[in-house]
Amino acid sequence: MSECQHQWEMSNIHYGFVAFEKCYHCNTLKTFFSVEDFPVLGDEYREGDHFWNRVENAQSFQFDLRCSRCDKLVKMSEMMGLFQCTSCMPDCPVEILQKEYESERTWLMVAFGFLPEAVSAPIPLDKLDILSEYFNQRRDTSRSRIKIVPFNFIKDLARCKGVFLHDIGMLSREAPLEERKQLF
Repeated sequence: MSECQHQWEMSNIHYGFVAFEKCYHCNTLKTFFSVEDFPVLGDEYREGDHFWNRVENAQSFQFDLRCSRCDKLVKMSEMMGLFQCTSCMPDCPVEILQKEYESERTWLMVAFGFLPEAVSAPIPLDKLDILSEYFNQRRDTSRSRIKIVPFNFIKDLARCKGVFLHDIGMLSREAPLEERKQLF
């Protein structure tokens, strides 16, 4: 019996926000997914030695991938979002890979996990390959392809000027700002 030629579809979709919190005591950043209608910016609390302050929210959603042919389920709950490299550091491994793949018309996207856990336990590469398959099944791959890589390929996140793919203001009745601001 041959293996399934998976046809991935999103399932278990949950809409909400990615909340970014920063500790001003140690300068650590942490993130989490929230289903609150409008998470409050500036929300502060203490946790041990940390003084957390919510500094940003970004509309997002969480999902799993399910094969419509064999019903295999791949949980993507550890993924916070996708990030676009802006080529800000020529020596960054993501930029080096991006240059290598450019000739093959393959565009890199960086998958971020929730901080700080994702630093020591990044999203497994096999899940990122499945996510790449999902995107490529929905495009004309003779023209270009998508490759998803983990964020821990970025050497110096503090200097990185990449951009999260996110929606801001979609639930607002106000007109969106002219420019999107970066999350970090």
